[in-house]
Amino acid sequence: MTLNSPIQPRFPLLKTWRAVAIGLAIGVASPAFADNLPEIQRLIKQGQYPQALEKVDEYLSSKPKDAQGRFLKGLIYTEMNKPTEAIATFTKLTEDYPELPEPYNNLAVLYAQQKQYDKARTALEMAIRTHPSYAIAYENLGDVYAKLASQAYDKALQLDSANSATQNKMALIRDLITTSGKGNVKPTMPATSAPVAAPVVATSKPATSTVAPTASIVASTPGAAASTPKIVEPKVSAPVAATAPAGTAADDVSKAIAAWASAWSRKDVKGYLSQYASDFKTPKGIPRKAWEEEREDRIAGKPGKISVSYDEPQIVINGDRATAKFRQHYKSSSLSGSTNKTLILVRAGNRWLIQEENAR
Repeated sequence: MTLNSPIQPRFPLLKTWRAVAIGLAIGVASPAFADNLPEIQRLIKQGQYPQALEKVDEYLSSKPKDAQGRFLKGLIYTEMNKPTEAIATFTKLTEDYPELPEPYNNLAVLYAQQKQYDKARTALEMAIRTHPSYAIAYENLGDVYAKLASQAYDKALQLDSANSATQNKMALIRDLITTSGKGNVKPTMPATSAPVAAPVVATSKPATSTVAPTASIVASTPGAAASTPKIVEPKVSAPVAATAPAGTAADDVSKAIAAWASAWSRKDVKGYLSQYASDFKTPKGIPRKAWEEEREDRIAGKPGKISVSYDEPQIVINGDRATAKFRQHYKSSSLSGSTNKTLILVRAGNRWLIQEENAR
């Protein structure tokens, strides 16, 4: 898998685990932005992680919501072999910036290193739903599936060691893993797009500086997730408006669905409920407050982990109203199943919110 960091340690899992980093655009940044982030990058490249962490904390003290600084902090924790802190940092980024695929991908890298392949798969599926053209995430997902297949075949052979068909499949999977694990490709940092603390400028110019990722996975090439847009820190003097197209309405609806499923999977009740419009049509017309309390009890009150995923949605846009149909997959410690789901979303400013939700 591919994760961002300057040094590329050997990853015993698969060569193709790929972690990525967010490109840093310095050209139109404020002086503090221009002075600190390149210095942090330099320290990371030189392996001076404690100093880099000190610098990034100093930077974030004045820009606590800055996506780039927080992303670099996650990389530093990864390099310092602090997976718990790195996972917490990237997870919070997915909550605050669900449209960014890179934090999901890097979470998958960290989970894969811990052999938590189900979590890695869920994170990669979120990255792909955020950016369906994200080649790195697809490659990493293939590696996750290979490891999951290996585990399943191994279990089958434990139960029936004489099954020649399973033996052959196991041999093929092992050969695939061995072939793809001969070495690691030195990663590079692709450009991407994401909001910062204030309105963001989308630009088609490539990022002006890069940081090589570390972690267990193969690196991405520039523009792996998004084609070429990058994060740009707005000038301090005044907010900057978006100057490039923000993508199609269908893309925005897809991102809204991804954020909804991600919050649900994380048991982030506040984030989950924020995806519903104020005029959401509650089941059987029950009061909104009662519905929210019921959802909180079923999400946060449920013991163990929750996994919510879905197949590629079919989205139809009609003005400020969208219909999304897909197959939803739910898994918890006590329940597992799939259902056909239809969401009716309405545009609210620059967001798409759920107005109706139907399952069958």
